[in-house]
Amino acid sequence: MAGASHNEFVVGALGAENLKSAKWRLAVDFVARAHNLESSIHGVERVPPQRRGKPALFMPIRFVCSNRISQDDRMLLTFDALTLSESVGCGISLGKIIFGENHATLKVNTAKLGKEARKLAGDIDKMLSSHSPPDLVLSRQCGECEFESRCKQTAIEKDDLSLLSRMTEKERKKLNSKGIFTITQLSYTFRPRRRPRRLADRRQKYHHSLKALSIREQKIHIVGSPEPKIGGTPVYLDVEWLPQRDLYYLIGARIKTAQGIIQHSLWADGAADEEKIWTDFLRVLSDIENPVLIHYGSFETTFIKRMCDRYGRPPEDSSTSKAIESTVNLLSVIFAQIYFPTPSNGLKEIAGYLGFTWSDPAASGLRTIAWRHEWEDAKSSFIKAAILTYNAEDCEALELVTNKVVELQQPYPEAGDKNDVVHTENLKRDGLHSFKRNTFSFPALDVINKAAYWDYQRERVYVKSNACLNTIRKRPSKSRTVLPPNRITECSRPSACPRCGSTSIIAHGKSTKTVYDLKFMGHGLKKWITLYRFHRYKCNNCCSTFFPQDRCCTTRSMLGPGILAYALYLNIGLRMPQESVDRNINKLFGFHLALGTTSRLKGAAAKIYQESYDKLLSRVCNGKLIHADETKISVGGKDGYVWVFANMEEVAYVYSATRHGDTLQNLLKDFAGVLVSDFYAAYDGVRCLQQKCLIHLIRDLNDAVLKRPYDVELRSIVKGFADLVKPMIETVDRHGLKSRFLRKHLVSVGRFYRRLARTVFQSDSAVAFKERFEKNRDKLFTFLIHDDVPWNNNNAEHAVKAFAMLRHVIKGVTSEKGIRDYLVMLSISESCKYQELDFLDFLRSGEQDIRIFADVNRRPSGRTRQKL
Repeated sequence: MAGASHNEFVVGALGAENLKSAKWRLAVDFVARAHNLESSIHGVERVPPQRRGKPALFMPIRFVCSNRISQDDRMLLTFDALTLSESVGCGISLGKIIFGENHATLKVNTAKLGKEARKLAGDIDKMLSSHSPPDLVLSRQCGECEFESRCKQTAIEKDDLSLLSRMTEKERKKLNSKGIFTITQLSYTFRPRRRPRRLADRRQKYHHSLKALSIREQKIHIVGSPEPKIGGTPVYLDVEWLPQRDLYYLIGARIKTAQGIIQHSLWADGAADEEKIWTDFLRVLSDIENPVLIHYGSFETTFIKRMCDRYGRPPEDSSTSKAIESTVNLLSVIFAQIYFPTPSNGLKEIAGYLGFTWSDPAASGLRTIAWRHEWEDAKSSFIKAAILTYNAEDCEALELVTNKVVELQQPYPEAGDKNDVVHTENLKRDGLHSFKRNTFSFPALDVINKAAYWDYQRERVYVKSNACLNTIRKRPSKSRTVLPPNRITECSRPSACPRCGSTSIIAHGKSTKTVYDLKFMGHGLKKWITLYRFHRYKCNNCCSTFFPQDRCCTTRSMLGPGILAYALYLNIGLRMPQESVDRNINKLFGFHLALGTTSRLKGAAAKIYQESYDKLLSRVCNGKLIHADETKISVGGKDGYVWVFANMEEVAYVYSATRHGDTLQNLLKDFAGVLVSDFYAAYDGVRCLQQKCLIHLIRDLNDAVLKRPYDVELRSIVKGFADLVKPMIETVDRHGLKSRFLRKHLVSVGRFYRRLARTVFQSDSAVAFKERFEKNRDKLFTFLIHDDVPWNNNNAEHAVKAFAMLRHVIKGVTSEKGIRDYLVMLSISESCKYQELDFLDFLRSGEQDIRIFADVNRRPSGRTRQKL
């Protein structure tokens, strides 16, 4: 550039009129202005037009010292291009970054980043034009700002959520929408949960609320059993790096030996010494018996990998090779398992909480980079000593934190009975809406509270002043009376021994059995008790004893089939709780059934109808159309899921411990029809034709519009989709689900998607729904080309509603076996309902196949076969 002539090289700002007629090839320190935009561009290259009449092209240039290009560098170049294009009045799609010590060149497609740059420029403009300052939010870039300490102090005074370094902006906004703005408020939202047995070996997710609780209580909270694997001599590693040149210039290693602490500080004056300090580091490790490298974060892991790639690895079978292959990242041990009462999991904050202090409180990894550049310019021994001291103190702080983590690893109560340590599994699990006992700060308050209980007052207080309650208390309790039988049946004598077939048998003792049942009459029910009298017999040939082969003599149950049918009808058909069913039967018919009888009857019925349920599920899963849905159920305090598979005539419920798609894959592996479902991703794994529920999509669209009523782009998508679907629904109402009438709407579908494809949206919601439409294009309008395929999943949702009513009755008080028994009987009940059959009549009929029962009931002169 130094030899360029004046008309080829200019410096400073130029007007737009100069740009159009300019003859220069390169401009530096170029200031571009347009509207409310202004950018100081490092350089602008002017490319002359290829043909006469064509405008010249301009390319912004940005110089970066670092050997690496960040996304921020690309965005700054894109802003330069945006401002320059507005200034010269022509589009600029390319820019150039010259970076690093070797002045490498990178061309950037600024047109691709233009949308994001415009959005950021708009956000900055709104912030600058606002009369109120922006919300204070701490971020990772705060370390580069001179106002970091002031902003941090303000955030501490406000107890702001942005102090929690791992919390994203999206998570923070979600909490703000719920009225949570401070760490103290967030701390009260933590609720300890029971860990499902199937997830016992998996690490729990990170809880911001638990971090907030630790800060509020100033206690360490432990989740699970963090166990750092340190089975040798610990070597505490910390490395310093120059990112601009990708140079590792200092390796710090702190080793505890029998003679004391040894600190190794391996220093590289330049890039030529990098290999030497790596070799020296490997030699230090080789002199240690069974070394275990301990570091904080993934930075040292990357360092070891790069050094091995650049300069080679140690011998495979050596202890040094094993040490660098199995390093211990202490941060991964702490993460989501140990919650220190610090806003972040940074080494300085945790070590500071444990009492460690750095000789220079302002020292940081970012500052060491500046120190290193100062040392290279001045070669000052004082600056070098400051860097070495900081690195050594980092290793010492790492040792302190490691010792604390190992101490917390000790079994409870050694590490758990301390005042500053809390194990979350020992925290009381209180539901937000459940009945629970209050904890009072003073014993006198507890005494007063106990005196207000309902039972206490009726038995100790009101009975002394209320004559009616006093009379009730003195009234003698009713004794159980023996119910007389309605019929006495003498069981017939068997003709032969069931074991050997001999007819030489003799009576060998008498026995009786009472069977309690209900007799169904034309307009009601009647208690019916049958007394069976029979003998026990003995065979003279084989000497075996046996009873008659009548059903009443061979079964142990004292309840008849009428009670079984009526109890299941009340429990499953009418959604009455099992305890209420027992009390109902006892009250109306004078029985003395024990609580839990209906539960046992349900289990017995599930065994009887298990084969019917299996056939039912097989027919549904091998048909031409399936409506599928799923819902959650609490089983013994654990979350489970119930899948619903339905067609127009039958319903089958299936229990699964998880919501994973394995259940779908196993049941629908041979399905070749059309699957109607919502937008849950697990359904996409089924290889068959699919119809997504348009009602689910419409609800999501409507909710999005109500939340963002002024989003014009989103409203245009929703209106276009509504105008597309409405004529289809009118055709369905007129002609039914017949493809020969519905195919005509495929033209409108194609037009809708072409319009959607060529429209560029700026709104995040509009972009998200556009992607959703494009992703499910082949699954939204399957009903237009197939007969009898509905456009919604109402059939499965109706079946889910039936289970939801039963779930409300169960209230989580059931076992996995209990819920499976429930689902067998509910599948039978709902399938009867879908075919307009009476569930009670089916239970009384003794038939086990719903189709056979339906055929009998639909005959003109047929009647339900009764066994009672």
